[in-house]
Amino acid sequence: MRVSTPFSYHVPTGLRDNLRWRRRVFRRVLEDPPFADTIRSACARDPIFYINGFLWTFDSRLVKSGQSPRVPFILYPFQQSGILEIFDAIGQEDLLIEKSRDMGASWLNVVAFEYLWHFKDLMSFLMVSRDAMYVDASDNPKSLFWKVDFIHENLPLWLMPVGFTKKIHRLKFHIKNPENGSVIDGEATTDQVARGDRRTAILLDEFAAVAQGHKVLAATRDATNSRLFNSTPQGINNAYYTVRQTGIRRLRFFWTDHPKKAKGLYRITEDGKLDILDKEGYPEGYKPVYEPLPNRNWDFRSPWLDDQDKRAATYQEIAQEVMIDYLGSGHQFFLSEAINEAKVKYARPPSITGTLDYDSVTLEPTTFREDSNGHLKLWIDLPPSGSPSCDFKYVLGCDISAGVGSSISTGCAYNKTTNEKVAEYANPYVRPEEFAKQMIALAAWLNKAFLIWESNGVGRQFGARVMDSDYGNIYYRKREETISKKETLTPGWASSKETKLVLLGAYRLAVERQQLFNFSGDALDECLEYTYNMMGGVEHSKEGNKDDPTGARENHGDRVIADALAWRGMTEHKASIEGDEKEIPIGSLAWRMKQRKQNQHQEDRELSYGDGW
Repeated sequence: MRVSTPFSYHVPTGLRDNLRWRRRVFRRVLEDPPFADTIRSACARDPIFYINGFLWTFDSRLVKSGQSPRVPFILYPFQQSGILEIFDAIGQEDLLIEKSRDMGASWLNVVAFEYLWHFKDLMSFLMVSRDAMYVDASDNPKSLFWKVDFIHENLPLWLMPVGFTKKIHRLKFHIKNPENGSVIDGEATTDQVARGDRRTAILLDEFAAVAQGHKVLAATRDATNSRLFNSTPQGINNAYYTVRQTGIRRLRFFWTDHPKKAKGLYRITEDGKLDILDKEGYPEGYKPVYEPLPNRNWDFRSPWLDDQDKRAATYQEIAQEVMIDYLGSGHQFFLSEAINEAKVKYARPPSITGTLDYDSVTLEPTTFREDSNGHLKLWIDLPPSGSPSCDFKYVLGCDISAGVGSSISTGCAYNKTTNEKVAEYANPYVRPEEFAKQMIALAAWLNKAFLIWESNGVGRQFGARVMDSDYGNIYYRKREETISKKETLTPGWASSKETKLVLLGAYRLAVERQQLFNFSGDALDECLEYTYNMMGGVEHSKEGNKDDPTGARENHGDRVIADALAWRGMTEHKASIEGDEKEIPIGSLAWRMKQRKQNQHQEDRELSYGDGW
């Protein structure tokens, strides 16, 4: 919805000057009533003139300091550019608004709808929130319609639509402009919201908190060309994050955009020094106490943020309410600093990508074909024979999906001697039985690799195909509850709340200690999608999302479980790995790490001798 601002420069934005300007305009209208038509015409042409000059907002926190909670609605620069972008999207396209808390985003969306309802013909808007009390409650300032009512109650009568009568035109969840036929309606979020409706735009407020978000997406898609998804992050286990991953237009309100929150902005440099960026606003003698923790990759701080940090009960609270940190707001299982460090040090493109052909009857591998669109990535150089060297042993971990696109079936292989990743297979459209054939062939190709897979759910179909084959180098379940961990006759690793915690905990520790070397950036990124659930267990975000239409909860597969299973397979052969150091190939990453440790040890010895002299 294209709008211009030809008159906004007339309105002062300083509080005292703004109040004086408003008083002069009101007096002029009293003295010269036709002047009201001039002001009304200017408002209709310029929303910034209308907002800064005549609207009021509400802040209950001011009551505690003895001030009036009713304050002039004067847009900050970031809010002015933001509301113009909202206007630009309305009627044209979807817009995702991601924000720190208390940036006025909900007010801006309501004001945008009210302005178009007020001055444009035949507009039809729908405001939606997660609960009816947040849509229309006369005693709740959080509710969307309360904000509309507050705007109208504080407007001069000569600026209200001609003929507007509250008892007639303001009903529950509904407000109509009798002058131009525009309407604003409201609904609580259900899976049928707006279905069959037609709207100029729909506001979906705090959408990350909506339990049936994916169904809401489906229900609202055909109702309008313009949905405004407004929210602070709440992890990645919701439809709001799903929308964010698309190519949707985005509007971001970050805390540093707010002049009050960014006052005294500073940062702590890498060498621990204080770098004051806003010297004018920085309090004299102020010493920052709450510096970022190691896993908080936050470049900027301010006294305001220090205070928020001090008051917050958990890191998740700051990540969600302030930092627009989707992963941090979801109680991550993996330490983001460790994952990011591993990515910087080890992640790299594969040496070759392609497809492994095999005999469909015997499942014996035949040829590796290089293909940039293939599902198999290799981080090894193949000899002229086209097969990996027989000098090494490998472990292949597999996680299985249903093969319908909801998640990926994955196989991850590691060199048992060097702990380096050598292969990764990922395919969302391969059925469990066919996936089993491909993994058997891949295991055979990797010098008869030790094969371990998750046996739950569709893993049973995978396991049945493995057992029907002649492939014998496979994992058999252990009696985890016993001291001896005696092997059973049941193939495959069984997942439960407890065993999954142990499995992923061991893998997490290996990543943090840099005991294994995962070259796949995609696999490392997926680690950050694992969170603690309400039952104290750990799960992938989609696995715990009952609203996810893909069904990934039942048939989820990913790289992290495959990597963790491979690590389990390697640690169960730890003795053989440690007992044959000569097998570490010269020039490998493991060899370079060993050389670095030896050199450091030698330097430490020389320094200690120097101290003795």
